[in-house]
Amino acid sequence: MTSTRGRIAALLGAVAVVAGTTVATPAVAAPAEPARHGGGIAGQAPCQGAPEFTCGTITVPLDHGGAVPGTLQLDVAMTGNTDAPKGDLLFLTGGPGQPGVPLIRRIASKIAPVLKDYRLVMFDQRGTGERALRCPGLQEDMGSSDLTPPRKQSITDCGAALGPNARFYSTADTVGDMDLLRQSLGDHRLTIDGVSYGTFVAERYALAHPAHVERLVLDSVVPQGGYDPMDLVALPATARVLRSACQATGCTTDPAADLATTVQKYGNGPQILDALTSYEFADPNYGGVPEALHEAAGGHPEKLQAFIDEVHKNDAAPAEALSQGLHAATLCADGRYPWGSSDTPVEGRAAALEETRQDLTAEETWPYDPATATGLGSLLVCLDWPREQVPPLPPAHRKLPNVPVLLLGGDRDLSTPYEWLYQQAELAHDPEVVIVPGAAHSVQTRAANPVGRQAVYDFLLK
Repeated sequence: MTSTRGRIAALLGAVAVVAGTTVATPAVAAPAEPARHGGGIAGQAPCQGAPEFTCGTITVPLDHGGAVPGTLQLDVAMTGNTDAPKGDLLFLTGGPGQPGVPLIRRIASKIAPVLKDYRLVMFDQRGTGERALRCPGLQEDMGSSDLTPPRKQSITDCGAALGPNARFYSTADTVGDMDLLRQSLGDHRLTIDGVSYGTFVAERYALAHPAHVERLVLDSVVPQGGYDPMDLVALPATARVLRSACQATGCTTDPAADLATTVQKYGNGPQILDALTSYEFADPNYGGVPEALHEAAGGHPEKLQAFIDEVHKNDAAPAEALSQGLHAATLCADGRYPWGSSDTPVEGRAAALEETRQDLTAEETWPYDPATATGLGSLLVCLDWPREQVPPLPPAHRKLPNVPVLLLGGDRDLSTPYEWLYQQAELAHDPEVVIVPGAAHSVQTRAANPVGRQAVYDFLLK
């Protein structure tokens, strides 16, 4: 689900650090009367490296339930127009695990036409950025990938290093932080723009705090029910996406049929899907992929393997750019899996997963196979994650609050296929939907086609 798969390494030798946690400090409550114009943000000063923006911090409880003491500091960045007529626009990045503060200059440049009316606010969600959760083994194994299967030892070491506090890095905890941020900003309502995992956070915030949402932009949508760890939407969507790209570039093969033959021949479905969901950021036309798949289907996998190796080599990322410790902690706290949740005893999970693999049909996973669905890193990291309490899920079919909602997607996106967007649109009141031809993941920041960005400008300036 990075950037839920945005792509931007040390053997495990040090314990992970939960940066910014002060375990002896009692949990803090939100101020009863929040300061106006963001005065509740502490330590405000020009941002280091981007002095045209203002940076500061807020302090939030480690445990919003109050049972476990401790606090976290979260970094916040803002534009300077404190009296913007339409108020604050909170932009949520992806992952989970991607920071916000280091990206404010890039995001401001992409949404510049609305900044005369909005103050842009970004923050590092708990466990990200300079205060990232650090699990060196997982970071080395996975880098910026969701789907690369990590070593079992890396999972075990990360879970042990984070300890019981790992359960306080769920999306529900981030939603609680967001409402404290809203109060510190002095806002009654927020306009929220989320990308990828940021859409999921925005949706969950809107469900938890409907009276505090003005409008929503959801770009590269993860539905509010959550990410499917077996990718049973993305697997069949690969056929649609590759055939569309092939048609646009004039290739003469059927890449979906060749992919199916290749997976059947070599059993490398997880590696191919992982490579494709990385490569879409570099080339939404998937140039060279149909040819490599056609050769592999014909018994010559060398070009395909070279493509996979090259993409994987570029997946390296430090924890400050995408924390794999936070990624695992959040997915494993949020997710529902073939074995249940992370509150299910570890000993029975593998058997439940194997039973699910046997029950999956070829039609459900084509052009991949059932082993692809049960062999993805985002699922396997939670297979061996330590048992922990998990937060309850919101009601499955509860609609978003009745506020304006724009849902934005690209027709070449494999990270968050537009089938998810349409699922979420059914849970919004009178949604506006824009699918951008030729665009892959993260339409606002990456699409060459300006249609999506213009739709955002028009929507926010209404």
